[in-house]
Amino acid sequence: MAKSKNSNALPLLLPILFFTLVGTSHAGGIAIYWGQNGNEGTLSEACATGKYTHVNIAFLNKFGNGQTPEMNLAGHCNPATNSCTKFSADIKDCQSKGIKVLLSIGGGIGSYTLASVEDARNVSTFLWDTFLGGKSSTRPLGDAVLDGIDFDIEQGSTENYEHLARFLKAYSRVEKRVYLGAAPQCPIPDRFLGTALNTGLFDFVWVQFYNNPPCQYANGNITNLVNSWNRWTSTVPAGKIFLGLPAAPAAAGSGFIPADVLTSQILPVIKKSPKYGGVMLWSRFFDVQDGYSTSIIGSV
Repeated sequence: MAKSKNSNALPLLLPILFFTLVGTSHAGGIAIYWGQNGNEGTLSEACATGKYTHVNIAFLNKFGNGQTPEMNLAGHCNPATNSCTKFSADIKDCQSKGIKVLLSIGGGIGSYTLASVEDARNVSTFLWDTFLGGKSSTRPLGDAVLDGIDFDIEQGSTENYEHLARFLKAYSRVEKRVYLGAAPQCPIPDRFLGTALNTGLFDFVWVQFYNNPPCQYANGNITNLVNSWNRWTSTVPAGKIFLGLPAAPAAAGSGFIPADVLTSQILPVIKKSPKYGGVMLWSRFFDVQDGYSTSIIGSV
C-alpha cells in the first residue's frame, strides 16, 4: 500500500511545481517620498495609513565640496532652529510598524556635489554621525536612527557616488543594517548614479519612470516602459527594483499612469521579475490629494 501511495503522489506534485515556476507573481510594497510639502501631514500620519513599506525623508539638499550640509523639509520644520527634532518620535513610530525610513539626499533643487573620494568619505561620516548610528551634538531629526540613505542625485558632479555608497555600506552591521536606496531616471545608464548602481550595494532602486518620454507610459502605450523595466531588472545589480511613478497628474510633467491601467496592464507584467520590489510614488502630498496608493495597493 505504501508503495502505491508514493507512486501516485509524484504526478500530483508535478502540476503544482510547474504552476509555481511559471505562474509566479511577486508581491511588493509602496515607497513614498515625504517632506516637501507642509500640507501633507506628519510622518506618523503617513505611516499610520498602513499603505507604505518605505518612506524617504526629502531632502538633505546641500552637501559636499566643503559646504556645511543643510536639510530642507519645506513647511514641516526648520532644521536651523532645531524644530525638526519633533519628528524623531514619528520616525521611531514608523519603524515600530516595520517601515523602513531613509533620508533622501539630493533632489531637484539644491547645492550638492562630491568633489573627490575624500569628500565622499567626509559626507559619509557626516551622514553616519548625524542621521544613522553615530553620535553628533547636532542631530536635526533627534536621536532616531534612520534605516539608511536614499540617493536622489539629479545635478552637480556625476562622480564619486560609488565611493559614498561603499563608505556608507561599510557601517552596516548584522544587528543594524545600513540600507541604500536610489532614484535614477529610467534611461540606462543613469548619468549621475550609473556607476554607483553597478557596485551592487543598493537594496532598493526606485526608478523614475516619469519626466522621461523615451521610457515612460504615454497615451495608452506601455511598450517603452515595459522594455525599460526589463532592461533595469536584467542588467542592474540591485536588491529590489521599484516602478517610480507620480501619484497624481500634477506631480510630474509627464508619465502619470491611470490606476486602472497600472493594475490591469502593467503590474501583472512587471511583477513576474524576481527583482520586483513594488511601486514608488512621488509624493505623499499628491497621494493625499488623489488617493492613488489606495487605488493600487490591492494589486502591488
